Amino acid sequence: MALPFKALQPKKRSQIVAIDLGSRTTKAVHLQRKGVGFELLSYSILDTPVADKSAPYAKLPEHLKQLMQDLGARTKQVAFALGVSDAMLRQVDLPFLPAADLRQMLKFNTKNYLQQELPDHVFDSFFFPPKGGTVADSLKPGQKCKALVGACKRQLITDLVNAAKEAGLSVEMVVPGLVGTANAFELSQPELFEKEVLALIDIGYKHTTISVLENGQLALTRMVGIGGEKLTGGLAESLGVSSTEAEAMKIALSEELQWTMRTLLDPLGKELHDSIFFYSTQAERTVNQVFFSGGSARSEFIINTLREQLSTETRTWNPLGTIHPLVSSQKLVELEQVAPQLAVAVGTALAAL
Repeated sequence: MALPFKALQPKKRSQIVAIDLGSRTTKAVHLQRKGVGFELLSYSILDTPVADKSAPYAKLPEHLKQLMQDLGARTKQVAFALGVSDAMLRQVDLPFLPAADLRQMLKFNTKNYLQQELPDHVFDSFFFPPKGGTVADSLKPGQKCKALVGACKRQLITDLVNAAKEAGLSVEMVVPGLVGTANAFELSQPELFEKEVLALIDIGYKHTTISVLENGQLALTRMVGIGGEKLTGGLAESLGVSSTEAEAMKIALSEELQWTMRTLLDPLGKELHDSIFFYSTQAERTVNQVFFSGGSARSEFIINTLREQLSTETRTWNPLGTIHPLVSSQKLVELEQVAPQLAVAVGTALAAL
């Protein structure tokens, strides 16, 4: 399920570096294709530089250079994942048209198809193939069918491409982060992906996203304006400590801090519960399992507390579960801890490969 934001000639890439530019940390993976599978050559998690509002991407070229050095990657090909504040992703009914024609149609009819005006945006789409067939074999030109539509500001694409070029890199693809999470889950848990109704919840720094997958299709996406920042900030305020100290405490909560964290999690749990309930009511389908990723998913207490609020089977998942790691033994130990943070980057790399 790849959703690039620009038309690309078909390419056989053997390697790619995928970069998830988060508000607080940048996550990157260096993947290569190996036969019918994939190998992880390296990964990196670095603090994202504080952006200047007047020039938000001025520090990005140096940041990308540092990232590539940390990865030890020789390839110059990169793919970017965009967060929910930068990229829109929706499921809509569209006529089946050639990609270029469809982009033009969306450009001049955003109010009709996406219920809002989106000037100076670029668009792309992914058509869901009918069951038991392919898009090309099953759909006729002009036929209405379900599709995912992605959009982001044209200037953002230009800024990313220019920053990468200044760092000596080539942007091969730009992908909505929500697609990356679904891609990674499809490779990690193919049977569940194809046959179950489930929710993927990624707890980011500023936002938490929820994606409902129904039998291999992305049926619902929602964004909740509560993320790790509010959990860490609330803990820091209640204890009178720095955010750095509170972040470390958040992952391994002492018994006396658990009540504070439970209170901080209540609004997030309610929003997630309401989103799943909305889907279940509208689709008349039950979400059987919930899978968490993101930095806060490393906390067993956070996952257990949200499980109680959702009243659904809930657990974390490993986006690298079926990818063979070729990293040092030291990095391998760390990988077990940070894997939930890499879901978006892994799925973005899969889209590009």
